[in-house]
Amino acid sequence: MPKQKKAYLFAILAVICWSTVATAFKIALRNCDFLQLLFFSSLVSSIVLFLILVFQKKIFLVRNISRSSFIHSVLLGFLNPFLYYTVLFKAYSILPAQEAMTLNYTWPVMLVLLAIPLLKQSLTLKSMLAVLISFTGIFIISTKGNPMNFKFSNALGDGLAIGSSVIWALFWIYNVKDKKDDVVKLFLNFLSGSLFSGILMLLFSDFSKFSVTGFPAIVYIGIFEMSVTFVFWLSALKYSSSADKVSQLIFLSPFLSLLFIHFIIGENIAVSTLIGLFFITLGIIIQQTSLIFFKRK
Repeated sequence: MPKQKKAYLFAILAVICWSTVATAFKIALRNCDFLQLLFFSSLVSSIVLFLILVFQKKIFLVRNISRSSFIHSVLLGFLNPFLYYTVLFKAYSILPAQEAMTLNYTWPVMLVLLAIPLLKQSLTLKSMLAVLISFTGIFIISTKGNPMNFKFSNALGDGLAIGSSVIWALFWIYNVKDKKDDVVKLFLNFLSGSLFSGILMLLFSDFSKFSVTGFPAIVYIGIFEMSVTFVFWLSALKYSSSADKVSQLIFLSPFLSLLFIHFIIGENIAVSTLIGLFFITLGIIIQQTSLIFFKRK
């Protein structure tokens, strides 16, 4: 199979997998609290990533990393998965899936904004327009289609969902500076994240809510949100002649997510969600050249 066809195949697999996870989050949260979901899914991801490293014969890379590099991975593991998914799963526990998913999708906007102070990037007129358009979408979703009243329908949930996108953007910026193998980085991140989340779960979790019936959804999240799908996406980027050709496919993910949310969870998709998602996506497409810079850095 030609390399570019392989790239499209892996990219489509990644998009389909990521499109299902918002639904999986809500199903899992019916049977456990967000801290239990965080710990067990991170643990599953760590195991899967370890097996991938064994299959790829890269375990020696883990053994040979320096102490400073290991500490760096632990610190990044605090950002993601620990802090990122703590905030995101809490948002999903108190918001409709369509709202949490769409607001979390604003991370490319936050990436451009954070690049200004952290990477000394300038905010061009094009990027400024893109950010304003995307934030219009955020207000439409957060106010249920009535942005002029500036009253959020769920200020805490919306703040958490948007906050998770800020955390992910921070992780992205610091992660691209780490030159270790991508799968090794993910494994160390999730291994340390499992430790952090395990401590938090033991201290603050409500075990009376936990039910083993939710475990299949937890395992699914650990595999198809946190581990295997990242490998699919990395493979797509590796085989593609340019990141641009496969990166465009990621815009399908939130719209496919809404279909799964509607038909599996049964949420009625609000018109304000669709309009808001349109504005957010339009803003991201406009600033796509900025995103390409980060992919090639």
